[in-house]
Amino acid sequence: MGQRGVTAKASPTVKRRPLTRQAEDYLKAIYALELGGMPAGTNDIASRLGVAAPSVSGMLRRMSRLGLVSVQRYKGARLTAAGRRAALALVRRHRIIETYLVERLGFEGEAVHEEAERLEHAASDALIERMAKALGDPARDPHGAPIPKARRGNR
Repeated sequence: MGQRGVTAKASPTVKRRPLTRQAEDYLKAIYALELGGMPAGTNDIASRLGVAAPSVSGMLRRMSRLGLVSVQRYKGARLTAAGRRAALALVRRHRIIETYLVERLGFEGEAVHEEAERLEHAASDALIERMAKALGDPARDPHGAPIPKARRGNR
């Protein structure tokens, strides 16, 4: 994992680099859509992210080159093992931030989600893990959703 957050590795010879905020949002969207058991369709991703379908196609090609998704024409995208690890790390970041904002700073309602959306892309791994520790390593976020466990090496 990079200092700022989730990283990708394009090939064994390419240095790991942080993903863009946009790529991180795509990972989370695909992860959420896949929870239904089906691949994430281009139109479904576009609708979830508020972007045009051709933009989704272009991003999926880039993410495929990074080894984060596999795409089957006319069927949709699925996260690879690396993509799933990255998506779970992002979900963890978001849910830890939400929990911290509610439990320590008194945020409520939709404001907590919006603030967590902004912060998840900027917070370092060290900050997220310190927040988790300060909260007693919670298992669920304020909405009751499970918080994925930290990957080894994150702490």
